[in-house]
Amino acid sequence: MDLLTKDDLRTLIEKQKGRCISIFMPSRRAAPENQQNPIRFKNLLGEAERQLLASGLRRIEAEKLLKPSQGLLNNRSFWQHQSDGLSVFLSSRTFRYHRLPFSFDELVVVTDRFHVKPLLPLFTGAGRFYLLAFSQNKVRLLQGTRYSASEVELEAVPKSIDQALKYDDPEKQLQFHTGTPGGRGERAAMFHGHGVGTDDAKQNILRYFRQIDKGLHDLLKDEQIPLVLAGVEYLFPIYRQANRYPYLVDEGITGNPDELSAKELHGRAWSVVEPLFLKARDQAVARYKQLAGTGLASSDLESIVRAAYHGRVESLFVPVGIQRWGRYDPDANVVHSHPNPEPEDQDLLDLATIHTLLHSGTVYAVKPEEVPDGVVQAAVFRY
Repeated sequence: MDLLTKDDLRTLIEKQKGRCISIFMPSRRAAPENQQNPIRFKNLLGEAERQLLASGLRRIEAEKLLKPSQGLLNNRSFWQHQSDGLSVFLSSRTFRYHRLPFSFDELVVVTDRFHVKPLLPLFTGAGRFYLLAFSQNKVRLLQGTRYSASEVELEAVPKSIDQALKYDDPEKQLQFHTGTPGGRGERAAMFHGHGVGTDDAKQNILRYFRQIDKGLHDLLKDEQIPLVLAGVEYLFPIYRQANRYPYLVDEGITGNPDELSAKELHGRAWSVVEPLFLKARDQAVARYKQLAGTGLASSDLESIVRAAYHGRVESLFVPVGIQRWGRYDPDANVVHSHPNPEPEDQDLLDLATIHTLLHSGTVYAVKPEEVPDGVVQAAVFRY
């Protein structure tokens, strides 16, 4: 699995039974560098086993926990199709991996919960977005950040208009032939049929796009991030007619996307979404400054943690590279903060971040000097 959603994040932070193994590693996309990926992963599995044994597990128990990962280790195809970073999570009840469009430092964590902190840039200030590239012959969904984009495996989406309509309406089989070479704004293929006019052709395209939208619905239903379209321009208004995703961006990437790599599509998409992210952040800063001192905004860590846990945080600014250690007791609704980490402590900024995200709030992970009003952390509350 590759697409990482808030539902996945919610699942990962749930309390597990027994040991939880979290593995993060940078990965290489192209040969010959990608040949180092399985070697790197094997070494990290060795480190995971060492930590499991040090935690008191017997070797046979440690090997049982790690066994599902052996399938990845020996899967040549898997290692030939990597993104920039790989995360793997194992427990007695869970085995999942995600190939993601940003790199990780090598890290192995064995504890009673999954370690999710390295994943947070995907949900915060890294500028997460989706890109849907479509033509009559191909459909691709890319998940991107400001750093890069990688393709998401699609199972319930038709691969082409021919496939979408093959069993849909056999009396109106749609044929197409290659026309122009598909430069920017040009039609890469021309529709024609047996006795069908322009309206019939448009309806067939619309049915194709509705199948795409239907297939994307389960993947994107809980998302609140931009979706950028890439395709020949005359198809955009037809897709918008089929679209149900509320965060579809007005501006798209015109031209035949089949001829563009993920890297090329990422560069064009980022130029579209970056101004949107900057505008949203500036608006959040202005709103914090407007509400400061009214009870609807705060820089107090304990107040922010409690509000985040109960779903009251609308927007949160956290400084990258800074930790605030302590514990939160949800039953007593009490936050204990410490200048230095103590046993069973966690980073309270990460805790506030996770619960803000899980309650559909927005988190801006920024440089410490970019937090509004020069404070350490800042939040705007819903009520």
